[in-house]
Amino acid sequence: MIIGVPKETKNNEYRVALLPFGAEILTKAGHEVLVQSTAGEGSDVNDDEYTHAGAKVLKTAKEVFAAADFIVKVKEPLAEEYPRLRPGQIVFTFFHFAASRELTDAMIKARVVAIAYETIELDDGSLPLLTPMSEVAGRMAVQEGAKYLEKPFGGRGVLLGGVPGVEPAKVVIIGGGAVGANAAHMAAGLGADVILLDISLPRLRYLDEIMPPNVTTMMSNPWNLRRVVKEADLLIGAVLVTGDKAPVLVTEAMVKTMKHGAVIVDVAVDQGGCVATTKPTTHSEPTYVAHGVVHYCVANMPGAVARTSTYALCNATFPYLLKLADKGYRRAAADTPAIARGLNIVEGHVVLPEIAHLFNLPCTALDTALGMG
Repeated sequence: MIIGVPKETKNNEYRVALLPFGAEILTKAGHEVLVQSTAGEGSDVNDDEYTHAGAKVLKTAKEVFAAADFIVKVKEPLAEEYPRLRPGQIVFTFFHFAASRELTDAMIKARVVAIAYETIELDDGSLPLLTPMSEVAGRMAVQEGAKYLEKPFGGRGVLLGGVPGVEPAKVVIIGGGAVGANAAHMAAGLGADVILLDISLPRLRYLDEIMPPNVTTMMSNPWNLRRVVKEADLLIGAVLVTGDKAPVLVTEAMVKTMKHGAVIVDVAVDQGGCVATTKPTTHSEPTYVAHGVVHYCVANMPGAVARTSTYALCNATFPYLLKLADKGYRRAAADTPAIARGLNIVEGHVVLPEIAHLFNLPCTALDTALGMG
């Protein structure tokens, strides 16, 4: 199979979807790897490293898309890339379809095989390709939140951990999954007073056991949210519904009760956001102010720490990429249920029920879609 690795085009996206170690393994397995020139430079990987690993470096994305059977990316294709796609081409990346009807319609029209990192799911419900980026995003949420709490950035001028004689900041985290747990550990480590909310009592019991003493777990419901949101110096949205749009849990009315100069970091923004006042931002213009509250809503947060994120992501994605390359998507999906769950759109047919329901589109049974070729 011919695997293509184009350079990412999203604003300030410095990650790359395949590292030289992957190119070496793929070429030794009999596959051809095409990498767009400078695709890895944002992650401190140069073209020569890919060449030495057996990949062929091409000048343009157009060449890569035209020759490859299988495109591997980090972030979803942008409008400029839509015309480069062709029917039957496998595209393996973070899609987050729930956040964009335009992208969904474009991938249906292109008749590609869209396999989403974020819906690759193991039998225990864990998300092995989303988890490493959730870990990065959770830790970054605190790092960025702490920065934007500083007065020069429009914040309240509050140090997360306080100092002797001055109380620490109050950090409220909604969602106790990978993002929320990592955010809580980071905020607690900096000395903040942390409240971590989730809707699952078993999860809260687990978190209560492993968290430092300055983390308080709390059941997430509208009553508790209204109470703690207005007390927050830093509010982190860490809600995930696999494959679906994030529920809006923090209303605009709640935001209006927050302290002037408080900060919201909505990590769920790439799935639509869990705060009513959030909208996607970029690394070049990461924040805006609404109702006196600083909003940080960058949809590709881990791209800012590209070297760390690229290695973490590729360590997780490569085993699945190799199975897809060796077996093709039909056999790989049949042999590996996690890959089957990653299929969102198959050659013009929506096979993920959450997307079909969200956008009122026909949903084709996966077995049917896989048998159409």
